[in-house]
Amino acid sequence: MRNPVKEALRAGKPQVGTWLSLGDPLATRLMARVGFPWLTVDLEHSPIDWSQAAIQFALIAEAGCVPLARVPRGDHDYIKRVLDAGAMGIVVPMVDTVEQARAAIAAAKYPPVGNRSIGGTAHALNFGVSPGEYFARANDAILVVLQTESPRGIENAEAIYSLPGVDAIFVGPNDLSFQMRTPEGADPTPEEFEAALQQVVDVGRRVGTPVGIHVQTPEQVRQRIAQGFQLIALASELKMMVDRAQQWASELQLARSADIARY
Repeated sequence: MRNPVKEALRAGKPQVGTWLSLGDPLATRLMARVGFPWLTVDLEHSPIDWSQAAIQFALIAEAGCVPLARVPRGDHDYIKRVLDAGAMGIVVPMVDTVEQARAAIAAAKYPPVGNRSIGGTAHALNFGVSPGEYFARANDAILVVLQTESPRGIENAEAIYSLPGVDAIFVGPNDLSFQMRTPEGADPTPEEFEAALQQVVDVGRRVGTPVGIHVQTPEQVRQRIAQGFQLIALASELKMMVDRAQQWASELQLARSADIARY
């Protein structure tokens, strides 16, 4: 029983995946075969229900890809439920304090390390093992990713990133930028924002915890990997679909205009 994404991160290898926002089984099956090593089912900002998520985890795992789940928040019940439904790891948003981090880690680990309760069947199926083997080895195989999305999270970064059980840190750039706004509502400058990201990278390097970030283009993937980020999310299946559709629609509009002008 193994989690290849967790193993790759421990070995210092970048891992580029994407977010799933549609909740559609066919789209999930197709995305799981594109070549990304992991896919995250987004239960924080997408209208995906528990049954949809469980089906998505299974489809991803059966394709040889690693299914992760971003939970709505770091509550015990949310974390327990996605793991029992077959996610091989969690992404926990808005982790600002050591207490929040410890609670999320404990919810992902069976006793005596944590307080996750024993139950479920889909988790063992997705790993291709018996329930007994899953219960014995899940603490080592489950990937725990905590999100840094605020100046407070950066202030507490070293204490959070040093905790046993934190496998990776992931920056939500949109939330971080919004959280960095002044009381008057002014956005941080690009220089201020990049300095905050560099702090995350520096702390991660210092304590030996991989860090990641969400980006929108392949070029940004390459830039962030060069900077020291390892766990990179490239857009989402929704954005990929809409961006290409908009591109083609625009091209066809231009072609129609040219045709009209000729004739």
